[in-house]
Amino acid sequence: MVEGARAQTDEDLSGVCLRVGDVLVPQDVGASVLVDSYGFQGTMSSMTGAELSRLAEELGLDAVGAAPVDAYTETERHIRERRDRGLFADMKFTMAKPEVSCHPETLLAGARTVVSAALCYYAPAPEQPDGTGRLPRYTWHHAYADLREKLDALGRELGGEYRVLVDENDHVDREAAARAGVGFYGKNTLMITRRHGSWVVLGTLVTEAALEATPPLGTDCGECRLCVDACPTAALDEPGVLDSTRCLSYWTQSRTAIPVEYRASLEDRVYGCDICQDVCPWNRGVEKRRAGEQHGEAFVSLVDWLEADDAALRTRYDRLYVPRNDPRFLRRNALVAAGNVGGERERAAVASYAASDDELLREHALWALDRIEERT
Repeated sequence: MVEGARAQTDEDLSGVCLRVGDVLVPQDVGASVLVDSYGFQGTMSSMTGAELSRLAEELGLDAVGAAPVDAYTETERHIRERRDRGLFADMKFTMAKPEVSCHPETLLAGARTVVSAALCYYAPAPEQPDGTGRLPRYTWHHAYADLREKLDALGRELGGEYRVLVDENDHVDREAAARAGVGFYGKNTLMITRRHGSWVVLGTLVTEAALEATPPLGTDCGECRLCVDACPTAALDEPGVLDSTRCLSYWTQSRTAIPVEYRASLEDRVYGCDICQDVCPWNRGVEKRRAGEQHGEAFVSLVDWLEADDAALRTRYDRLYVPRNDPRFLRRNALVAAGNVGGERERAAVASYAASDDELLREHALWALDRIEERT
């Protein structure tokens, strides 16, 4: 969380089925009369949507929109219903306290506007070396940190008091994005933007500035169900609703053993899962517009994850959510990936855990050794 004040100069829910007009991206903004370096005029209480978009473009944001500060009543109801159904497993995040996360009006005294912003993190994948595990694209670099800085800069430019929320449990960023026209809810429960698909991180700026509301997008997934059919564990069988107890991404971040029936489906994934994004038609074309982007760390050495000490793993992967910040869960994931794709070098690293005092790692190692034996 970042807070700003006048004196300054310088942490998954699918939403309700909303009718989600045009999202404001830089390409939508025509010529305008500018009165300062960021291209907007007037006071903070009279900024238009086009002026907001121009300002956001200067700050490097990929999509932006604004909506009045109102409670997310339907979203709060959906969270409570799905929590009662057990669909969130043991996840907390924004679902833990919907009485807070669905009430942006309570997050800042005098709040008038919720500004939603998206930052695209897509980068082309490099060639995958042997003996490596796959990370999801959003972890390849610190996209959330970049977004947080840009939203803080936006808050300073708007003036007045503000609060920045990026990857925070106190606010449902997807609902703000839907209301502000930044994107629409996909059947995979992700927020889909017009130009960058779902390859974005979302953040929110709650501000006392009164900005012109931008219209929600008038589109949805239609009859497409590619993500639903592509999910190997049927986590999206109820389109628009995620069953976390079946989600591969959830299990790589869980505090318990990965169910045996889901381990083969993880293939080489050591954290997260991009399957439902890889097949989404809205994500096509992004690779052409971002062909020159640097990819960051897309793959990790399985042997390294199994042999590195705790301190090294914590430091190098502090951008990942790991239960209790305990690297043993990363090693658990590496054991499963090694079982699925590892060779002789990985077999030796796995074997070192076969007699471990850690029951979790020992069981996953024995499974991985059997799996490697089956493949070789």
